[in-house]
Amino acid sequence: MEPIHLFRPQYRTEEALAEIRECLEQGWTGAGAKTIEFEQAWIRYSGFAHAHFVNSCTAALHLALKLLKEDGRWAEHDEIITTPFTFVSTNHVILYERLKPVFADIDEYLCLDPASIERRITPRTRAVCFVGIGGNIGRYRQVRDLCRARGLALILDGAHMTGTWIGSEHAGADADAVAFSFQAVKNLPTADAGMVCFARKDLDQEVRRWSWLGIDKDTYMRSVQQAATYRWRYDVPHVGFKYHGNAVMAALALVGLRHVEEDNHRRREIAGWYDEALEALSAICKIPQPDGFRSSRHLYQVLVDRRDEVILGLNRRGIFPGMHYADNTCYPMYRYAHGSCPRAEQASARILSLPMHLGLNRGHIHRIAEALDETTAELQTDGCSAGLQRP
Repeated sequence: MEPIHLFRPQYRTEEALAEIRECLEQGWTGAGAKTIEFEQAWIRYSGFAHAHFVNSCTAALHLALKLLKEDGRWAEHDEIITTPFTFVSTNHVILYERLKPVFADIDEYLCLDPASIERRITPRTRAVCFVGIGGNIGRYRQVRDLCRARGLALILDGAHMTGTWIGSEHAGADADAVAFSFQAVKNLPTADAGMVCFARKDLDQEVRRWSWLGIDKDTYMRSVQQAATYRWRYDVPHVGFKYHGNAVMAALALVGLRHVEEDNHRRREIAGWYDEALEALSAICKIPQPDGFRSSRHLYQVLVDRRDEVILGLNRRGIFPGMHYADNTCYPMYRYAHGSCPRAEQASARILSLPMHLGLNRGHIHRIAEALDETTAELQTDGCSAGLQRP
């Protein structure tokens, strides 16, 4: 029987090859023409005022935090309120800048709980980093309002949120900075790339220097745009990073962007099939979706007791789900906060990401549901109707 995997990237091969061919024929595969073209296409699509293409979402998050820190003159060990229920890069970038991650707990949507955030605010709090797990917005609007009221910067980790719309606005349109991922298994897949979007023009201009080692003019500006002859002279006013994106990844991203809305529509259709197929399974607890938004549906997640045993049972039936994410406070660098976020700890023990990719059909979803039913029955799980419990 055909195995069903968690992710299976889908590329429009001929379209992608045509875009990449242009890079090869021009002899320009680094930062330049295609990366600028993709930035402009992303701005038209998202409605954001600014966008800078970089080599990963981690780089985008680091640059967002770095520039907001420099602009606000935050001191070492100032605090960033964040979630423990995320991929570790969200919190690693806080440590890169010698700031302190302060962990707030999550709600039933697996996103930061505004009430928990408020309890964690101190005189040293400088920003909140909100993660839209699986494309879910949770109580993002309340978090935004809280940040505005308390004078805190708001960073959105939108790694899962390409094509998540809140009303008529793309998620993050009202944040100080947003980071997106275009890694291979994301909704807009390349091999690896990201985008950082600042609300302010001056920070967008500044980030282009930070992503190119602090150099004040990139190679494309000094050759193609300025003159027929290469102008070698430039200045390096500060130490930066080599985080810029390249034209080959931008070529793949341009193709993905043309199709991301139809692909996300398909993802929402698949999620609807899951909703129907899992309705009668008392051992499975679905993660709710708040009203007033259209999710990218990067993930379809459920809660289940004895999760690791359930995964093994599904594997025996040819189904290979995933787990997003482990509570970050179980890792050595964040263990100082272990036990401070009980709902994140509960979710970490029970969360299961079911296969979600464009190659799935109704038959696959019914097979997954049957396998879940059989596996949980064998294990005699206690049921998940209560979801995540408040401490």
